[in-house]
Amino acid sequence: MNNEKIALIDIGSNTIRLVIFGVTDDYNIFELQNIKTPARLTQYLDEDLYMSQKGIQVLIAILKNFSEVIDLYQVTQTLPMATAAIRQSKNRKDIVHQVWQQTGIEIQILPEEKEAFYGSYAVTLSTETADGITVDIGGGSTEVTYYEKKEIIHQHSFPFGVVSLKQLFFADKKHNNEKAIEKMTDYIQEQFESLPWLRKKRVPITAIGGSGRSIANVHQRQINYPLAGVHGYRMSRKDLTQTLELFKSLSIPELRDLDGLSQDRTDIIIPANIVFQTLFDYVKAPIFIFSNQGLREGIIMDYLNNKSDGEAFSKKNTATQSIYKLGLSYQTQNKVADQRGHLVGMLYEELCKVGVFEKDAYDGRLLQYGSYLYFLGSYVENGAVSQHTFYIISNSELNGLPHKERVVVALLASYKNKSLFEQYLESFKGWFDSDFTDQLRDFGGLIKFANALNDSHLNVVKNIQIEKKKDDIEIQLFYKGTIIAEKYRALRQQKHIHRLIKGDTRIVFINLETGERDPLEY
Repeated sequence: MNNEKIALIDIGSNTIRLVIFGVTDDYNIFELQNIKTPARLTQYLDEDLYMSQKGIQVLIAILKNFSEVIDLYQVTQTLPMATAAIRQSKNRKDIVHQVWQQTGIEIQILPEEKEAFYGSYAVTLSTETADGITVDIGGGSTEVTYYEKKEIIHQHSFPFGVVSLKQLFFADKKHNNEKAIEKMTDYIQEQFESLPWLRKKRVPITAIGGSGRSIANVHQRQINYPLAGVHGYRMSRKDLTQTLELFKSLSIPELRDLDGLSQDRTDIIIPANIVFQTLFDYVKAPIFIFSNQGLREGIIMDYLNNKSDGEAFSKKNTATQSIYKLGLSYQTQNKVADQRGHLVGMLYEELCKVGVFEKDAYDGRLLQYGSYLYFLGSYVENGAVSQHTFYIISNSELNGLPHKERVVVALLASYKNKSLFEQYLESFKGWFDSDFTDQLRDFGGLIKFANALNDSHLNVVKNIQIEKKKDDIEIQLFYKGTIIAEKYRALRQQKHIHRLIKGDTRIVFINLETGERDPLEY
């Protein structure tokens, strides 16, 4: 059993955060503790970029507290990383020395290129986007990368962040001063124009970091978004304009009460929104995506991949890996899930041959995901297994799956009957058209029937063939061994198959050893 616990200390320009991760045998990482302190170290830098002793003592006090938490959790590895505020400090060696003397923590200062790399690395390992741009705006710097086929082609670190932009343009001014906003926008535009490789790339932009999460959270609450979590959440240019206008229209006290916005970001959320909006226009991006995986996760993923020779996280099949790890978290029986997926795959292939479905790789992939996670809510309890399954999957941040696909997988994996299916769909009106929801219901029935064909978990059904005759269709289930449990369950679930096929349908169990045919009676 992997009992590794990793403490990641992220010493940023705006906040200092301690995250303690637990690591499973399958390199699934989960948070054990997450503590954030809005230190705003950038404000302790003078004009010559020397950090004051007051700022150093603020840092030391926070790290001393973090050390107590780290000791409590019996952490096996500590990774203390510092970004722009300390990196830009001309007295950084003295800062590192004082911290080491008074806390025993040896700070590692991340170079600009490493900070950009880790954020982009986390995005490529947690999304399916092959070509894109990442933007990570912190308190004192903004990292931008451009990647193709999930490999970084260009990267750059700008010497501005939300805190430094506030200090530069809003000193002694209101947070929503129009002239200050205009000057700041021109400045940000000039900065982006210094990078020709960003111009008109027309690829998705993925935002990393707390400012992005805050904007996404606010937008979700404004539109009563039915899903939890911002990872993979998408906003258009119009959406970014709406949030900006909202922030500009509110006073600081009103922003503190704005649902979804962290109170320590009320005076810096406008600069963040303008950075995103300006970059969107310069890139001519089709969509703006938010990632919950950023610098910290990138550091941990890189650490574990180096430790496991690249086996912990893969840039390929991101969604499949995420589905598999979710199943492990809820103790899915792999052999049973794999057999169910095998049976579903055979049924789908055969039904496509006789024209019931039109074969589609995308549909087939989602069908397999739903099959693998089918009724994983039994981990909670069997009495309301469908409800638990739908809730868990629809509210899990599945890497590589856009939110609509996450809902699709939840609908398939939780399928029990038409009434529950329609009940789950109520919160997602307008997300899917009627033809697609009808198909999803058919797919849910297909999974339910396939599950019945392995009721004993002995993998007795070895092959499936469908023969189309003059006036009817015969579904042949070839088996080896005892078929009592499977036959009983299939008899109860055969209605899902009969509903798919127009005309007479006959289901027959065929013994592979004797050739004996045993029709499934209505």
